[in-house]
Amino acid sequence: MRSHARWATSSRRSGAEVWLERLIFLPERGAPPAPPGVEDRWLTTRDGVRIHAWHVAAPRASATLVWSHGNAGNIAGRVDIAFALAARGLDVLAYDYRGYGRSDGIPSEKGVYLDAEAAYEEAARRRLPVIAFGESLGGAVSIELATVRPCAAVAAVSTWTRLQDVARRHYGPLAAIVGDRFDSLARIGTLSVPLLVAHGDADDIVPFALGERLFAAAREPKRFLRVPGAGHNDVFERTEVLDGVADFVATVCTDAEPRGNRRR
Repeated sequence: MRSHARWATSSRRSGAEVWLERLIFLPERGAPPAPPGVEDRWLTTRDGVRIHAWHVAAPRASATLVWSHGNAGNIAGRVDIAFALAARGLDVLAYDYRGYGRSDGIPSEKGVYLDAEAAYEEAARRRLPVIAFGESLGGAVSIELATVRPCAAVAAVSTWTRLQDVARRHYGPLAAIVGDRFDSLARIGTLSVPLLVAHGDADDIVPFALGERLFAAAREPKRFLRVPGAGHNDVFERTEVLDGVADFVATVCTDAEPRGNRRR
């Protein structure tokens, strides 16, 4: 489930959209059986795509995290982190985007937003506060989710301002071909729910400065967690990130009335 920045030329002439999506989304197909303590869930999106999720329940859970992962791998690569979050009193519903793991379909920006909505609807059945929780690309998905569903809060780890900004860091002027895809900077200021932004200051894929800019553009209440020495793919190895997420959610849950933006 590691996130990667990868761009390459393509010999296939199937259109710019398909070409770009194949560079943005790096799915790992298939997944092992759910390990003990994990429950399989199958969800259907508004456009009829069947996606796969794993649910890890916490005793006396205070909230449910809808976990949107990065652009590579699948949910099987983060199950140990899901257990660690559950041990901190948080239910976790981790889902695979269309085209990832055992989920049907082909990933696209619009499609993964619909996948997140389906995961939200499933999580909301428990009637606990729902936290949109995402890493890297999944942070952008989580921010979008909170603009269309009444999430109690958003927690974004190693997330960018705009995908084009990440591409510019690595590929200079060629970044222009990305356009306005995954533009969290345009959305973050519309959120009225609590926000946690966590970012490793040694991140060489999504630069730390982009996390700072994203945070600066958000409204209060908000919290920033700098993770000293952490890169992009090892940030969850730092217990301060897991503890920080749990503490943030505990603070959010002192307000029992869910708040959020909603756009149908």
